Amino acid sequence: MITINNATAFKLYVRKLLRNATFNVSDAEIKRIMDYNNITDEADAPSESSCGGANLENLVATYAEYYHPYLSISVCVFGTVANILNIVVLTRKDMVSAPINRILTALAVADMLLMIEYIPFAYYYHLELLGKRDFPYYGAVFMLMHTHVTQILHTISVCLTLTLAVWRYLAIGYPEKNHILCSDRRCTFAITVCYILPILLCFPSYSMFEITTTEITENGQNYTLYHTTLRENVKRDKTLLKINFWMFAVFIKLLPCIILTIISCWLIRTLFKAKKRKQVLRGYDSYPLTTNGKDAKRKVSKAERRADRTTKMLIAVLLLFLLTEFPQGIFAFFIGLKGKDLFLVCYQQYGEIMDIMALLNGSINFILYCCMNRMFRATFGQLFKHKILAKWANAPPSEIHTTTLPNGTNTTTL
Repeated sequence: MITINNATAFKLYVRKLLRNATFNVSDAEIKRIMDYNNITDEADAPSESSCGGANLENLVATYAEYYHPYLSISVCVFGTVANILNIVVLTRKDMVSAPINRILTALAVADMLLMIEYIPFAYYYHLELLGKRDFPYYGAVFMLMHTHVTQILHTISVCLTLTLAVWRYLAIGYPEKNHILCSDRRCTFAITVCYILPILLCFPSYSMFEITTTEITENGQNYTLYHTTLRENVKRDKTLLKINFWMFAVFIKLLPCIILTIISCWLIRTLFKAKKRKQVLRGYDSYPLTTNGKDAKRKVSKAERRADRTTKMLIAVLLLFLLTEFPQGIFAFFIGLKGKDLFLVCYQQYGEIMDIMALLNGSINFILYCCMNRMFRATFGQLFKHKILAKWANAPPSEIHTTTLPNGTNTTTL
């Protein structure tokens, strides 16, 4: 069953159903249809379901109808390949030893699965389904599975990103306890929890949707159309929908974003402190030091620079996540306040915008790693042996050495 709340939604729905090369529906024709069927144009009057104005709604509708399918599939293909490369590089022996890289690997796996799942959805829902008027049962089952699977995978990414921030906070804030708080065993436990907990957090949404049927008669034949829609008890009781969106907005969106904002500010503050400390150390360069003192100072400075580069890269990852997730969290928060009407009109209307933001967030981490992590670039260049990739390594080949140990394993030294 389809619920039409205003003229804009009705126009978009009609154009989607009847879109082809030879058919066009004018605004005047749609207005006559609405008048004949007593469909009120609520856009002409003040409404709680206002979604940002007619111009913005038309812009979003145009993007969703004509551009989103192709852009989303392109982003998913690129993101799938990029996350596979992330996994290949981060699981190398000289990279996987760092727990932070294991968390990044788990994040790449979740993002890759999300991209792979979204490709058939984008093709079926935005391209194949809109060219037909047939709604088969297998399509409704697929849409129902897509709703739950994407929410679980996206929540896994949220949990892993939050774990990444907390892990870096512990590593920098408590260096004397780093071997205990950031051990390999705790890293494995944290990753496992991040993959299991979202299944439980998303449990309230499992009972929100169902597959319904609509019987129609066309050319003397009866047809059964299958749709995925809200359950009748959810439609009748707005409290259930509000509780679900409060859970979604607060525990899955806003709370992680608030925690990430606090940790990101703390990490940025730590970087500024480290920069000031380096400036103070440079002030002592004019004083004579022993050879041992110079060597010790050089080692400490190198370790600090490497830690600062890692912190900067993680801050970029966290800020990108906040940029894409905070608007969704605020949106869900207002839906929790307003209820079903805002969900049916606004959330569904802006769904493609939120989808493409989440897909972009999960697809460009590879670019961040290449731009901000020297070790990642070097390992990537060694793996694929390409002239262009060798330039990305940002280091001459003479500075990268591979040594074979007595046990037969290889180690990379930068």
